[in-house]
Amino acid sequence: MNNSLSIKTKLSAIIFGAVLLILALNLTFNLYAAQNNLRNENVNNMQITAMQMAVSVEQSNYSSNYVEYQIAHNLRMAAIFASKELGPDYKNITNAQLKALTSKLGVSNISILVKTDNDIVVTKASNPIDIGMSTQGWGYWYLALLELFDNQEVTVGQGQALDHFWSGPFEYSTYNPDFIEKWGYYHDEASNYIINPVILNTAASEYVKITNPDQIVERTKEVNPGILELTGFNPTTFGLASMAGDGSDAFKKKLGNRPIKFGTYTYGNVEQDKAAILLAQQKQKPVTLETRVHGKRVLKSFIPIQNPKMEPYVIGVVLDYSVISSVVHEQLANYLTTSLLLLALFLLCSYILSGFVTRPIQAILAKVNDVARGKFEPPLKVTSRDELGQLALRINAMTSHLMQRTNRLKQTLEENRAVKEHLESVINGTSDAIHTLDMEGRITSTNRAFEELYGWSATEVIGNMPYLVPATALKQEEERLDALRNGAVLPPIETVRLKRDGSLVEVSVSTSIIRDEEGYPHSFIHVSRDMTERNRMEELLRRSEKLTTVGQLAAGVAHEIRNPLTTLKGFLQLQQEKELLVPLHVELMLSELERINLIVSEFLILAKPQAVHFQEKDLRYILGDVVSLLDSLAHLHDIQFSTKFSEQPATVHCEENQLKQVFINIVKNAIEAMPEGGVISMELWNSVDCVFIVIKDQGEGIPEDVLPKLGEPFFTNKESGTGLGLMISQRIIQAHKGHLEIQSEVGRGTTVMIKLPAAGGGTPWLNIKDERSEEQREN
Repeated sequence: MNNSLSIKTKLSAIIFGAVLLILALNLTFNLYAAQNNLRNENVNNMQITAMQMAVSVEQSNYSSNYVEYQIAHNLRMAAIFASKELGPDYKNITNAQLKALTSKLGVSNISILVKTDNDIVVTKASNPIDIGMSTQGWGYWYLALLELFDNQEVTVGQGQALDHFWSGPFEYSTYNPDFIEKWGYYHDEASNYIINPVILNTAASEYVKITNPDQIVERTKEVNPGILELTGFNPTTFGLASMAGDGSDAFKKKLGNRPIKFGTYTYGNVEQDKAAILLAQQKQKPVTLETRVHGKRVLKSFIPIQNPKMEPYVIGVVLDYSVISSVVHEQLANYLTTSLLLLALFLLCSYILSGFVTRPIQAILAKVNDVARGKFEPPLKVTSRDELGQLALRINAMTSHLMQRTNRLKQTLEENRAVKEHLESVINGTSDAIHTLDMEGRITSTNRAFEELYGWSATEVIGNMPYLVPATALKQEEERLDALRNGAVLPPIETVRLKRDGSLVEVSVSTSIIRDEEGYPHSFIHVSRDMTERNRMEELLRRSEKLTTVGQLAAGVAHEIRNPLTTLKGFLQLQQEKELLVPLHVELMLSELERINLIVSEFLILAKPQAVHFQEKDLRYILGDVVSLLDSLAHLHDIQFSTKFSEQPATVHCEENQLKQVFINIVKNAIEAMPEGGVISMELWNSVDCVFIVIKDQGEGIPEDVLPKLGEPFFTNKESGTGLGLMISQRIIQAHKGHLEIQSEVGRGTTVMIKLPAAGGGTPWLNIKDERSEEQREN
């Protein structure tokens, strides 16, 4: 009952939580969408307001242009009248005349401008303050005056240009910034000066104020309470160093260059607003910012305005964000009220619904608990065909399968245990030492033979890196491990290893790499076999073979020496009987003695070799020396050498004089095999780990039945040969861990091929023993 209540409560909580999550997400999305929609709507309204403001400014500008044109026309008429009164030469004009004309014409001031070499200067004026004023720094005003003096039509875009006349736009008075002035400049071709009438009165000031957009700004703010501020920005002068924080500029206070064209600037951040104004100008698109000013969250929009008849400017609209927040808060309250009512309803319904759902679930839960305890019977009773009924059927099927698989697993576990025990017994019972290393070189497992061979116990070496490989074989071991990592399959190698007591043991090591399921190297397995006994037996066998060879040599020497000794004995007996010394007999006896000396010398060379000192030598140079040495002998027999050597170095570890002896023996045999002359070809090439030398002659060849006997002591097919030269050559090549092979065909010549290990391979020389040195030590 408690379990049922717990499941029922959890199910109700799950349903309630899901509904709560859905309502929360729905509320969040709705509020986010509402806020975005309100924000976008207000941004659009701000842009519409700015465009309406721009239209109003444009209309105001049209009205202002019309009034300015009328005033300019009146100023021209006054200037024409004044020029007739004053005459053509400015020198005849007095300041008093000008002052009298101001009252007569109804203007505020009249000035006379004269052109100098590099300026246009006020020479006479009704107001003495203006006398001496330069106009060179007036910008487009100065350009208009130059064009008037040149009797050209004024091309300046600002102001109003009439015949021989130009009037600048409305501008604040230089003398009294509270008033608006309007200047007119007239030049009669017959006069040498420009007459400048000025209107300065309150009427113009009031008109400018009436046409100024500030009135429209205030009216717009009254209609839209959410708008805090409307501002017209002059992008050219806004944000300059001389501008104050409220937008005023002591140096830029004219109507055309003020930073704030209209409106106020109280909700401003100069750096931020300047960047937004420039961006709006560049993209010609509105730029909207959300920020805080004076502790108030506001929305700012900067709208660029382009008008062909006006300088481009930007209208800034500042909206109180509370307009958006109040609507969002109102919607949030409505959503929360609705959501709470729905949650209460769903909570009640979910609690009732969970009671119907939990009954079959408890039965399923009880069955699952039984299965977890290993009790698979009896199966669940299925009373419905809905999802829970289908679940009960699948649980029954699952239980049946689990029961079958559990029984199989138990059986497999017993079999695996037996196999494991058998393998462990086999591994521990084998005489080969087995140990595994991880990729860092730490031992991870060993067998009993490892402990017996190396003297280390499993507890001492597992997880550690004992010093098993001596320094002399370390490079070889690293090369083999690198080759295994790269996918090579290596044969066993005979080398030496260190025991725990520091002694060396001769072993045959077979190494394999173990990879994981993805093919990455995981560990190395080494199988070491103690070769000490086998090597001892081989050494005994080798000594036995040596004794056999010595016996054969002794028999051969005895046979070879007996013949000349018999001859000597016969001649000595003959001379003893006749008591007469025959010179011919003496010569024959000396010849036989020389033959005995030759046999004994070659036998001594074979039996007592000199100490061998291996060095790295290039076989190309050794063969070149042999060719140079035997070249004269070859020419005597009408024989030529043909050489073809590899361009790459063919370096081997060798005793240079011994190899020269081998090549000289082979080449001499080839020369003796070609009594009619011919060509002896010598080829040399190298592979990755071997160097090959092939020497071919064009001699008579060797019969097939004679080939197997070559190399036997005292076997020769020469009349004066001893049969020891080829045997010595074979022994030298074997001492260099090489191979010598002879191929021949009667009538087609003989080919001798020699294969020697290259010095770059490295591995053949790490554990090589010099048999000839051993023989020398034994002797």
